Amino acid sequence: MSTLTIAAAQSLSLAGDLPGNIARHCRFIEAAAEQGVELLVFPELSLTGYEGQDAAALAIDPQDAVLRPLRDLARELKVTAVVGMPIRLEGSVSVLIGALVLGADGSLGVYSKQHLHTGEELVFAPGSGGPTLNIGEEVVALAVCADFSHSSHALAAAGQGAGLYAAGVLISEKGYAADTAILQGYARQHSMAVLMANHGGLTGGWQSAGRSCIWSEDGSLIVAALGTGDLLVVARRNEGVWQGRVVPVAQAQ
Repeated sequence: MSTLTIAAAQSLSLAGDLPGNIARHCRFIEAAAEQGVELLVFPELSLTGYEGQDAAALAIDPQDAVLRPLRDLARELKVTAVVGMPIRLEGSVSVLIGALVLGADGSLGVYSKQHLHTGEELVFAPGSGGPTLNIGEEVVALAVCADFSHSSHALAAAGQGAGLYAAGVLISEKGYAADTAILQGYARQHSMAVLMANHGGLTGGWQSAGRSCIWSEDGSLIVAALGTGDLLVVARRNEGVWQGRVVPVAQAQ
């Protein structure tokens, strides 16, 4: 089993402020690089916040030049970053909940949320998912929030050979116990590590629980944030043994 370092970016999002959130994401990528992170996963709609009423106006083509600072930094620092953004694909008017993969090699991948929460269909259309990623020798399958509430989604990831299931989410305190039990169960059932990147605070009128987590392939908890706030939740596997740490991320004032 190869060495692997991954992290959940538990980030606070500025409501509808794409330039401000890009600057905040850059700081997370820099902090991740300082920790040797190879894959950094942000929460659902991290670049805008969970602002459904503004999503159509904020939606971009994944190739939009506005993301160039993030893409360039990811390539420069050799960190693959998965960021959340409302998107429109070329030739379509539908707004999707996207997880954009900014590759350490300069590439761009697109994952779109397949399963919507009740009410999201008023703004968003269901997406089609996306391909697995390769981080070194590790196969990674992505999920966005409600995707993981469907057991078939994790089953399909395991069927594709995923050793890591990485979910960007928005989970409140009320749903936290049940949702983390599902994710931990997938780790045990499918023998794949599971990463959950939750928002660091209030977004779109929802108070996130924070407490982002990473579980090992046997379902053991490697590391978890203790609460909310801007934090990196980092896990490193070396010779099959996982170790974790939580790192505060200071933002410019």
